[in-house]
Order: sequence, then C-alpha cells, then structure tokens
Amino acid sequence: RGPPPPPGGGPAWGARRPPPRAVLPALCVTQITGWGIVYYAFPVLLSRITADTGWSAGTVTAAFSAALLVSAAAGIPVGRVLDRRGPRAVMTGGSVLAVLALLTVAAAPGPVVFLAGWTAAGVAMAATFYHPAFAAVTRWWGPDRVRALTVVTLAGGLASTVFAPLTAGLAEHLSWRATYAVLAAILAVVTVPTHALALRAPWPPAPTPAPDPGGRPGAKTPRTARSRPFLLLAAALTLSGFAMYAVVIGLVPLLTERGADTTTAAWALGLGGAGQTLGRTLYATLARRTGPTVRTALLMAAGGVTTAALALVPGPVAVLVLLAVLAGVVRGNLTLLQATAVSDRWGTADYGRLSALLTAPATVAAALAPWAGAALAGGPLGGYDGLFVALAACSAAAVLLALASGRRPPPGAPPTDGPRAVRGH
Repeated sequence: RGPPPPPGGGPAWGARRPPPRAVLPALCVTQITGWGIVYYAFPVLLSRITADTGWSAGTVTAAFSAALLVSAAAGIPVGRVLDRRGPRAVMTGGSVLAVLALLTVAAAPGPVVFLAGWTAAGVAMAATFYHPAFAAVTRWWGPDRVRALTVVTLAGGLASTVFAPLTAGLAEHLSWRATYAVLAAILAVVTVPTHALALRAPWPPAPTPAPDPGGRPGAKTPRTARSRPFLLLAAALTLSGFAMYAVVIGLVPLLTERGADTTTAAWALGLGGAGQTLGRTLYATLARRTGPTVRTALLMAAGGVTTAALALVPGPVAVLVLLAVLAGVVRGNLTLLQATAVSDRWGTADYGRLSALLTAPATVAAALAPWAGAALAGGPLGGYDGLFVALAACSAAAVLLALASGRRPPPGAPPTDGPRAVRGH
C-alpha cells in the first residue's frame, strides 16, 4: 500500500486525477517571461531612466520598491481567489494588468504617473509571479508537488539569464521607453494567451483542512494563521528573507571594497544566480531526508554561515566568488522552502491564502532590504563588512525562531509539523 495522505492533503492518492499536462510547461514559460520583464528589466534600465528623465535614483527605485510592497499586500486577497477559483482568471487578468502597467511606466511624463504604473505592476506581480504558480502546482500535483515546484523554480531562475541581456540589447538601440514598450508587447504575446489556454483544467476541490494547532480536525484556517507556530515561522522567514535580499544587493559593493573590479563583482553575482539553480535541484533530496523544522533551521543557518564568511574572509577574490556561489545555492533552496512551508506543516487546504499571509512580511522585508542595507552600510555599520556581519546575525535569529516554531503535537493529535515532526526535534 502507498503512504496515507498528509493532513490537509486531500483525498487518497488513487482518487486524484493526474495533473494537466499543459500546466507545467506553460508556467515555466510564463515565469521566465514575467520575472524577466516585470522584475529583472528594471535594474538593467535604471541608469538609463535616471539619465533621460533627470529623476533621482532614489525616486525611481522607490517606485519599484512600492511595487514590491503592493505585491505583498495584494497577495492575500489574490490567495483567497486562487483557493476558490483556481489560477486561470487570476493569472490571465494579472498578465493583462502587467502589460498595461508597463505601458504606463513607459509613457510616464513624471514621477507620479511612473509610481502609478509600478503600483499597478505590484498587483500584477501578486497575480502572476511565484505565489499563484505555486498555488496551482500545489493543488494540481498534490503529493508530487515538490518535483513540480522544483521544475517551475528552475525555469524562473533563468529569467535574468534570458531577459537581462535581451533588455540591454534593446536598450542599446532604443530608448528606455521604447524598450519597455517592446517588452510589454512580448509579455502580452507570451503570457496572456498561455495563461488563458493552458490553465483551463478543472480546479480540484479543496482538500479537508488539516487539524488546527489545538488538534481539532477540519478547523478553519484563521486559527492556523494566528497560531504560535505560524507567527514564529513568519518571523523567521522575514528575518531570513531580509538578510538574503540585502546580501544580493550588497554583494557587488562588498567585493569592490575588497579590491575586485566591477566586472568581476558582477560575474560573482551572476554565478550566485547559477548557484541558485543548482541549489533548487538539491531540494527534493533534502526534503526527503529532513522534517520541515530541521530543514528550515538548516537552510537559514547555512545562509548565515555563507554571509558571515563573506564578511570575515578577506580574499582572495576567487574564494569570495566561490562563497557567492555557495550563498546562491542556499538561496535557491530557500525559495523552495518558502513554497512548501505551508503544505509541509498544515496541508494544502487554503494554501493560497495561508501562503500569502506567511510570506507577506518577507516580501515587505525584501522590498526594504536594498534601501536599508545601503543605509546601514553607509551609516552606523561603517561599510559592507559590518553590514554582512549584521545580516549573519539576522539569519542566526531566524534559526532560533524557526526552531521555536516547531513543536510536538498534543497527545493523540496529528503533528502540525508534517510527518517528520518528532524527528525534526
């Protein structure tokens, strides 16, 4: 006999329909295109936008950060719709909105309209990026979701590889406004029909909710979202996410402080992205061998160790590049950790809403990390060495919170920390 379904995992495996074939390749294509155009084109075009418009880099970057903040807030109602209706309308409508938002950004006569365009883009991010894709994969793939999630994130990791050079090439021949217009056209042609046509499969019924933190089966998810394990895990992911994104933004200036030229530092950042892809291929093995609590603590600790090493190892540059790659491996695993955090502990019932609630604070932290990291490095911490030491301390605090979020279930109640909860302690 096969293993029984986990709490909230839905009907027995034999009763599940096979996942629709078109969904996984479609999501791979749209994640590459959406992330590549809506997210990764911005840093490539930033200097051209400021040079052409005369707007300060702070003003332009603040508009982009606002999009990330809006995405965090919009993810919660988007998650509710995903749970009830599935991803087709959400992701198709989000794709249309993303196209309109980028056209608004391209045509913006001043900072106010520019900000409005990015605000709309933030809603589109919530409706088209990893969160709805993860919700779709989690419901359709059920117990096989880790494999499918790995495939989607591997594809998403190629977004910068594909679209950063493409954006730079377009910008060599076009203005930044025309470049965004061309990218918006590509986004429309690729993502709108793909989401509309490939996500038409019937949305599986919601599985029975997992037992609540008090052990009562079928409890409503508001009780889960207010539980101590949920809140502690959200805090851990927030601290870890802040450290992770601040490291990404601070890596190039850290290496240049150590004597590396800008090109070498940029290569280190790019190789870190390759490390993310490698890390994601390793996650399924790690998931089979560890429980959710231990896995979370191990990965956050590994992030802290690589960050501390970057802060404390003076060189040579080749060693620092290797550390950047190892940090990328950890980041790749942390992406999948976040994608599976809810389903591993509380099942797949109301995954969209619970996942949005769990990750919203981390998304806010990611939006603030570039500004906060630069401010701390240039002020009280006295440089990027001090910043990276502080970020390593953030990761250490995240480890403690992650360990505290795991607990043994009450006598006679199923574990809230997945099938390996006891071994995880």
